[in-house]
Amino acid sequence: MIKTNDAIRNIAIIAHVDHGKTTLVDALFRQSGSASADSQDRIMDSGTIERERGITISAKNCAINWKDVKVNVIDTPGHADFGGEVERALSMVDGVVLLVDAAEGPLPQTRFVLQKALKLGLKPIVIINKIDRADARPKEVLDEVYDLLFELSDNEELLDSPVFFANGRDGICGRDIDHLSNNLHPLLDSILEYIPAPVYDDEEPFQMLVSDLSYSDFLGRLAIGKIINGSATVNEQLVCLEKDNIVRTLRVSKLHAYDGPTYHEVQKIISGDIVVLAGVDNVSIGDTICTKESPKVLPRIQVDEPTVAMQFSKNVSPIAGTEGTQLTSGKIWARLEKEALRNVSIKVEKNEDDSFTVKGRGEFQMAIIIEEMRREGFELCVGRPRIIFHRDENGQKTEPIEFVDIDCPEIYSGSVMDKLAKRKAKMSDITYNGERVKMRFEAPARGLIGYRDEFLTDTRGMGIMNSWIKGYEAYKGDFPSRLNGSLISDRNGSAIPYALFNFEDRGTLFIVPGEPVYEGLIIGLRNKEGDLLLNPTKTKKLSNMRASGKDEAVTVTPITKLTLEQSLQFIKDDELVEITPESIRMCKKILNAQARKMFESRGSIPHYIH
Repeated sequence: MIKTNDAIRNIAIIAHVDHGKTTLVDALFRQSGSASADSQDRIMDSGTIERERGITISAKNCAINWKDVKVNVIDTPGHADFGGEVERALSMVDGVVLLVDAAEGPLPQTRFVLQKALKLGLKPIVIINKIDRADARPKEVLDEVYDLLFELSDNEELLDSPVFFANGRDGICGRDIDHLSNNLHPLLDSILEYIPAPVYDDEEPFQMLVSDLSYSDFLGRLAIGKIINGSATVNEQLVCLEKDNIVRTLRVSKLHAYDGPTYHEVQKIISGDIVVLAGVDNVSIGDTICTKESPKVLPRIQVDEPTVAMQFSKNVSPIAGTEGTQLTSGKIWARLEKEALRNVSIKVEKNEDDSFTVKGRGEFQMAIIIEEMRREGFELCVGRPRIIFHRDENGQKTEPIEFVDIDCPEIYSGSVMDKLAKRKAKMSDITYNGERVKMRFEAPARGLIGYRDEFLTDTRGMGIMNSWIKGYEAYKGDFPSRLNGSLISDRNGSAIPYALFNFEDRGTLFIVPGEPVYEGLIIGLRNKEGDLLLNPTKTKKLSNMRASGKDEAVTVTPITKLTLEQSLQFIKDDELVEITPESIRMCKKILNAQARKMFESRGSIPHYIH
């Protein structure tokens, strides 16, 4: 018999980057009594990188209690590269809170996540947030949200979804923008009233879908997911149904349920709740956990295929091992396997040459993985992000195409159009709004790699660019990536000010005096096509007629070091980024100049050279 658990609600909060999602969750915590008034901000952004960048990277579970009802809240990422996190989060909820900035309106990630939520039949509550902004246009944004709902679904009932106007930072909201409550209580009441309680079949055995994995130094491996049917106690014998219906016995040490931003131990878990099983081994996301007496599999979590691949290897530079502690290929592979276990949108493969291929949703997702690894002491080299091509039923080559939304001052629109046209992008829409212009393009995903920084430069930092996947289409043809060549060191040593000063007219330098250099290291961007070999260790020649102090001291122009993302976008197919806990460098795949010429004469680019 089908029943509902009215004591529980499961919701996900979805929004684009920087629309105030995590700040709103903080206010819900405080006003529901789940967190003290003086608790830290951005409770759900627990990761160091998340706090530094001000974005949510991984979906996180928490729970608040309101009027004797437990509300499980999942804070989801707002960046398209972390779409896999969103997909697994939506598998645990019965409704969503759609948060939209009152000035920016619904942006690509809003569309991406909302479309997936509506396909699953999840009911939305709409919040127009940041109504205190000077450029807020809440009523126009609400119309845009309705247009989006109408575009993504033919269910007219969605237009009757509850709508709130809110200022998440101050913790206030209301159904009428001119009459706001001084708290978020109306929103909490609406969640209980409008979001359906979880449904279960009391005749079915215990079934739990594993939607997330974690690890605790005290509890061991953790499996997180929603109980679809039934209940379980600590002493019950449970099994895991893996892919292809493989049955594996589990030894669950403890059962936990969420309470606030953390979880606590319980003796029994019930249908509809989101729980944590401690001490489980060899469990993957998408597996079904059920009782040994009545094993019954649930549909696995389905995620979109990866679109970008990168190759990882151990550090191949002559100065490898001087800055990190995790150096071997074996340790890198173990770390990548661990990442693939807890991230459903990542796939890792071993290559024949002791390197690894990592496939994911975008270069930003890859950059986050690399940044986490370097902070853990790893040294590694990675290649340029490359697009994963497919073949259609006729054997024709296809590639991922993305919608690209541009909002920039009109005076820079010509440069943007020209640059994107060279990358095989086609404009599908343009709208003029005063001195600004909004444009929509359809562009090959490979054409956007390395373009974001160029776009910010072309628009003097005043442009806004967002993109989301459209699908696979026929291959659009070749186009040049970076036209300028690289300045390359031809020997090992330390950079000398005198040499760097004399190289400044050759291009833009990336290194400073005293920095270690080696043969094959990229020390700058050349101002012409083709690579140029230079000797950055060259000193001024001295003689009896020319003393070292005779000439004026050289002054090297200060440089701006490339970030990890900028380095990944900068390198060409025959180059690598060397990453250590202390440094980010770029080098050629083949360090030796003579060996490099030999490969160039053959017209082939090698794999990693060790």
